[in-house]
Amino acid sequence: MRDLRKNQIVTVEDLEVMKKEILDSIQRIGKESNLRSPVRRWMKSAEVRALLGFSLGKLQAVRESGLLAYTKIGGNIYYDPEDLKKLFSENRILEQKC
Repeated sequence: MRDLRKNQIVTVEDLEVMKKEILDSIQRIGKESNLRSPVRRWMKSAEVRALLGFSLGKLQAVRESGLLAYTKIGGNIYYDPEDLKKLFSENRILEQKC
């Protein structure tokens, strides 16, 4: 966008050009930061417990009931955040009958 002075009139076209430049910059920054940051797909039990406010026993009970999928590698148990979302969306109660 061309340089503007304090007393210069800004047109709608000028604003549209500026908007496009800002959006393009934001998209570029987002893409660059995604390339630099590793994708984190799996969460450990401690992270899930902290996120949901579950105790060790509660998380184990939910896992053993088959409500929450998990992956066990060695002594570590990992959860997919998508499975956590699925657990809550499938067990959501929209209305309670009295």
